[in-house]
Amino acid sequence: MIILRPWHYGDVNDLPTLASNRKIWDQVRDVFPHPYTRKNAEEWVFLQQGKKPATNFAIEVDGKLAGGIGLLLKEDIYRCSAEIGYWIGEPYWGKGIATEAIRLLVDAAWREFPQLVRIYAEVFPTNTASCRALEKNGFHLEVIRKNAVIKNGIVGDDMVWVMLRSEN
Repeated sequence: MIILRPWHYGDVNDLPTLASNRKIWDQVRDVFPHPYTRKNAEEWVFLQQGKKPATNFAIEVDGKLAGGIGLLLKEDIYRCSAEIGYWIGEPYWGKGIATEAIRLLVDAAWREFPQLVRIYAEVFPTNTASCRALEKNGFHLEVIRKNAVIKNGIVGDDMVWVMLRSEN
């Protein structure tokens, strides 16, 4: 069973083991620490405590931490948009967990944030599993931004996947 739940201090033990994986880091923004240490885990979990509204969640599978997912609510003229981001620990890859976690978060986002009209994800073209998970949830590829990002010292493209409330 897959659930999204608030981060708690018990996650500090498992988070570094799951998150300190170069294969994960290669597909996320540089702000995601690598290597991912216990100190990083403690800081992250502490930062999430008592946040209102909660927008970052642990992905739990059969009672075990499997990854993380969150929603970044945009501001000012972009206040009707939110960006979704997520990662799954390698032992849980290929099991449909990202697909289900995205579905759960998107459903909650539409319910909890009535101002939203657009949810999007920015994905590296090499992350085909993420693209598939988004597509299975009704996201469509809006644009490929050429030479828009730099990762591991290499300038490359990124893809913007979008779901509009009117399409939901």
